[in-house]
Amino acid sequence: AEEARQTTQFEPLPKSLFQPLPPFEDLPRPLSPSGASALIDEAKQAVIDTGSPVLDTEAEPGFAVMRGLALHKLLQMLPGIAEAERRDAAARYLKRAGAQWPETERDKALASVATILADSHFDQLFASNSRAEVAVMGRLEVKGKLRSISGKIDRLAVTSGKVSIVDYKTNRPAPATLADVPPAYVLQLALYRALLQPLYPEHEVSAALLFTEAPRLIELPPAVMDNALARLTGA
Repeated sequence: AEEARQTTQFEPLPKSLFQPLPPFEDLPRPLSPSGASALIDEAKQAVIDTGSPVLDTEAEPGFAVMRGLALHKLLQMLPGIAEAERRDAAARYLKRAGAQWPETERDKALASVATILADSHFDQLFASNSRAEVAVMGRLEVKGKLRSISGKIDRLAVTSGKVSIVDYKTNRPAPATLADVPPAYVLQLALYRALLQPLYPEHEVSAALLFTEAPRLIELPPAVMDNALARLTGA
């Protein structure tokens, strides 16, 4: 009786429910801004920047990577600590993270971070309206194909009418001018900028590289980033 009641109460299932599903689209892995330069073709060869943001020309790669990661972590966490307590907190962290480092290297790392946080030119980057390690994702047409772009911005500051993107680099020696900056770094920030512009249509989106060893902040002109992005997208 119950089956008969349900047969009369409910309409037949739609035919579309029994049709086969469309083939699964195997999407490509999201493109990382830091590795996007490999997609730019010049003279039928990929232009790949072989320099690493953390590799040190004067030390073993393992140590240089660890040093770069430690500097990134300090610049991420210290702005959230009271100014009077930052140096002691940084020293404690380096004593653990850099336990195997030469003492002179720990001192250099501590001095570098302390100099950056004490410099009034960098106040806006570490103010209360800034954030560290901001994950971003979006889509961009690259060489005629829509690609997902996924990355993480080291520091993002939003003020009235302006969004500032900053990426930390630990190159030794640090580039002295914009002309010395590896093209891959420029493209990386150009992609971050392209992802953020639709989110902040009323803001100017600027980008800069902070080379921690100097320390030196090198701002990237919009035209330079536009050109790097045009080379990638094939525009």
